[in-house]
Amino acid sequence: MNFDNTNAHGAQALLGKLVRPARISSALLAALLVLAGCSVAPTYERPAVDTPAAFKEAAAPQTGENGSQWKAAQPAEDIARGEWWKIFNDDSLNALEDRAQQANQDLKAAAARLGQARALTRDARSGYFPQVDAGIGATRQRTSPASQGLPADANTSPTTLYRAQVGVSYEVDLFGRVSSTVDAATADAQRSEALFHSVLLALQADVAQQYFQLRELDAALELYRGTVELRSQSLKLVQRRFDEGDISEVDVARAKSELASAQSEALGIARSRATAEHALAVLLGQTPAEFNFAPRPLTRLSLNVPAGLPSALLERRPDIAAAERSMAAANARVGVAKSAFFPSLNLTGGFGYESAQLGDLFNWSSRTFLLGPLVGTALSMPLFDGGRRQAGVDRARASYEEQVATYRGTVLNAFREVEDNLANLRILGDQTKAQDDAVQASARAAKLSHVQYREGSVSFFNVIDADRTVLQQQRAAVQLDGERARSTVNLIRALGGGWGNAQATTQVSSAE
Repeated sequence: MNFDNTNAHGAQALLGKLVRPARISSALLAALLVLAGCSVAPTYERPAVDTPAAFKEAAAPQTGENGSQWKAAQPAEDIARGEWWKIFNDDSLNALEDRAQQANQDLKAAAARLGQARALTRDARSGYFPQVDAGIGATRQRTSPASQGLPADANTSPTTLYRAQVGVSYEVDLFGRVSSTVDAATADAQRSEALFHSVLLALQADVAQQYFQLRELDAALELYRGTVELRSQSLKLVQRRFDEGDISEVDVARAKSELASAQSEALGIARSRATAEHALAVLLGQTPAEFNFAPRPLTRLSLNVPAGLPSALLERRPDIAAAERSMAAANARVGVAKSAFFPSLNLTGGFGYESAQLGDLFNWSSRTFLLGPLVGTALSMPLFDGGRRQAGVDRARASYEEQVATYRGTVLNAFREVEDNLANLRILGDQTKAQDDAVQASARAAKLSHVQYREGSVSFFNVIDADRTVLQQQRAAVQLDGERARSTVNLIRALGGGWGNAQATTQVSSAE
């Protein structure tokens, strides 16, 4: 009886020794699973920026719809930009914008960059799942006599071992290293998407500006063609009077000089027009030889583009959205760097077959498995690295601060661009009115000079000077009309483009 009790106590003690490590392992595993939901990444918050209540150069604060063609909305960044150029009611411009969005190479490159960023996001997300691989192979080995406990001069035979196995590896995301990496990759992809919108908006604005530049040059050419015709008629008049002996040859020479000068200036404008037409062809994804733009003189535009509220600019500008996503990515990378201070757990395993004979490889008796790493340890804890991990954290934090400064600088630059273009349009409106008065006055003076010259009361020099003044004032008026059209486009671009029901021809999904 005593013997039986002794055996029972011994068995219980032995069982306790066996169960205790299992309990410790279970507790350790449970603790690690709890830690798997922890993340050391800092909480991301968009930094505050100083936003004025209204634009200084705006005529009046815009708080909503004002009945114009332009929609002063406050959309989110992920809403597709509308076809804002249609407010100009120009079918030719609409067609050019559609062609550019289909064939422009810079836009295609931006779409490819977006596709790369999305692929990197999918690559980062693969860290959430186990990695499984399979392999088959053979090893030929000859062991040493010493490893077998044999004399040094003993003969050992080489052996061949065939293996076929499936391996599994998985990193437990204890302190958010994997999730922070995914967050950073996701923010980078969103940044690339915002940059794609920025390239798209820049392309749309460049096409519109180049289009109005061409039309301005066409208007200037039309003006100079009229001037050349008038000066040709003046030369005929002067030549007839010279032939009749009424005037000297000096007036003829001056008339010829003015006619040649107008012809030369017209050729210079034609040269500028050819260059502008070639630039527009490249924006459309065509060679200059394949593209011809029919002459179409510019007429004066009268559009009212409300600036909206400055706070809405933070949501509308794609470059601001890109800078903000860069901050988010940098913040997530701080978490990746900080996770290096904490333990990492890598679970590995393998199952397969191994046999000394190839024919016996897939027999049930040849099965084998391995749990845990083949070399090293599953759970590793950093102890000392000479400050390498701390340097990584410091670098990540400094990168985040850099992105914060870049974001705030981008916002300030956006406010400046809006104010610049608002001031341009406001002052250009007053300047155009003054220029119209100058054109009318110079035309009246030129008409009187011609009458006085025919009556012989003034010299031909007065006529030349008056005609030259009219041409200068008319040329300045055409330039102001072109500048006003381009400033309108620049203001729309500075505001981040337009939003509406119409979707852009080129969709972001095409990057996939």
